[in-house]
This record gives sequence, structure tokens and C-alpha cells, in this order.
Amino acid sequence: MAPDTRQARVAVVGSGSWGTTVASITARNTSTVLWARRAEIAEEIERDHLNSAYLGDEQLDPRLRATSSMEEAVSQADVLVMAVPSHGFRDVLAAPHVRPWIPIVSLTKGLELDTRLRMTEVIDEVLPGHPTGVLAGPNLAQEVLTGYAAAAVIAMPDAHVARALQDIFRRTLFRVYASTDVLGVEIAGALKNVFAISAGMAAGLGTGDNTRALVISRSLAEMTRLGTAMGGKRHTFAGLAGMGDLLATCISPLSRNRRVGEELARGRTIEEIIADMNMVAEGIKTSRVVMELAERHGVEMPIAREVYAVVNEGRTPEEAYRGLFRTRPTTELAAN
Repeated sequence: MAPDTRQARVAVVGSGSWGTTVASITARNTSTVLWARRAEIAEEIERDHLNSAYLGDEQLDPRLRATSSMEEAVSQADVLVMAVPSHGFRDVLAAPHVRPWIPIVSLTKGLELDTRLRMTEVIDEVLPGHPTGVLAGPNLAQEVLTGYAAAAVIAMPDAHVARALQDIFRRTLFRVYASTDVLGVEIAGALKNVFAISAGMAAGLGTGDNTRALVISRSLAEMTRLGTAMGGKRHTFAGLAGMGDLLATCISPLSRNRRVGEELARGRTIEEIIADMNMVAEGIKTSRVVMELAERHGVEMPIAREVYAVVNEGRTPEEAYRGLFRTRPTTELAAN
């Protein structure tokens, strides 16, 4: 049954920049509790309506509650929102306090490293019996929290549940569209992080706007090929979760994955870059999973392949771009 948005209690698990931003949005619409692993973050949100570690001095909705107790956060929730990085998603989700049958929505744009599973598939394994879906789109946390106009798509297998959840997540300047293509939305969100690294490398190497447009448009083609081969709907990849999120992540200086590419182009190692970041850049680990999925489904992905080689095999960004231009183009809708 679709949740009653007038009474729904929301628990957001994960206090990074996007999880906190979504929790602040839902707190304006319904009762919301945010779970933070670190007690000092929960205390700051409760006391000062700030999460300075991830969002600086951006004010959060004063109605948002926060706690470092998982039981307190989720035991009464009618909707569970997961905002935990992919590498810790399964372990955090295994908390024993989740009520049966409630919808679970993932905000995580990544793939599980060893199993190659999407986050909704991980939910189905750990907590079977729940309606599971994903919220994704071109959503840079600081811009959304500041109040710039933005939009996202909520994808659930049941269209009625997706429509009911729209009102929980929306604001006047944050539009939420409904979809039933959970796989497509989820794959698009994971792949765009890999391609953002390639766009960052292009920026770091000082290439022109023509080159960056080439990289982004051909990245969209690769994303669409793999996503449809896996069962996603083609129109999803031309929408908010596909082209929209890809553009935002590739062009914005706020993008963590683009920053990784820029730093690689400046000659820094992956280990050095990660050590300087207090938030996860999902594209680093996802690059390996994407190439494994591409091989499984027989899909050629030259840009993703070069990103993988730079991140995992010591290839330089200069070598990666030279490698891309050695491929012979065929028709625009073909593989290269």
C-alpha cells in the first residue's frame, strides 16, 4: 500500500552532504530523523541546524531531528531512505530495527564492488519484502540546499508508490518526477560518476569545450548502451537520471568525481586524491564494476575503459585521451 504522506515518518540513514540535504527537504514535509554515524554530527544538527563537516554554514530545516542511535532513527519509520556509500551500504542496512514492508529508497549512486549488484538489489537481499527504489537526478547538494531550482526522479516498481513518495521529497524549487524504471535510473546514477572522472581529466588537461562536449555526449551513448543491455528503458538515459545527472556531474566544480579527474590530470595518484577527500567519489570503485558488467553484456565502452585504466592500472590521462582517438569512428549510434 502506498504510504500516507500526511502521516509518514521518514528516516534518512547517512549524514553526508546529499543524505543531509534530502533529510532537510523531507523535514519540511513530514517528520524526519537523520542517522549520523558520528555523534558530534548528530549533536550539531540538533543544536545548530548545521552539518559543517559536509555542508559548511548552510542552514538545515530546524524541524529536522538527528541521532547517532540507529534504533531511534529507524524503528518508527514509515519510509527508509538510504544515503550510505556503496562500500558500507550492506552492513549498515542490516540494522535489525526496520519495520516490515515499508518502502526503502536509495540515494546511493554506486554498485557493490564484489557482487556487482545495484543498491536496490542489495536491499532485496538484506531486507526482502520491502518496496525498493531510488531517488536520483542532477542534484548537487549545496545548490539544492541553497535553494536553486533542481529536479530528481523517484523510481519504484509500483507507479502508485512512486507517486505517493513524490510529495515527501518535493519542494517548490525541487521538482520530483515519478518512474518505474528502477534499473535504468540506478545504472545511470552509477555510470555518470565514472564518466565525470573522464570529464575532469579533460578539464585538467586544458582541453577545449569541444572536447568536453565530445566526451560527455559519447559518455551518454556508452551509458545508454550498457543500461539498455541490462534492461533499462532508453528514455530514462535521456532524462534527469541520465543526461541531466551526467551533465551536472561532468561540468560542476562541486562534483567530487570531476575533481578526481582534474587531480589525476595534474599528476596526483589515486591514493593521494582519496586521502584529501572527506567524502566518497563513487566513480573510483565503480569503474571496475562497470567494465565487468560491460564484458558480461557484450557492450563496448571505450571511455569507461580508459577511466578504468587510469584509476586502476597506472595509465596517465594523456595516454587515455590518445587511446580514445586511436579508435575508428563508425556511425554515431555504433560502439565507437
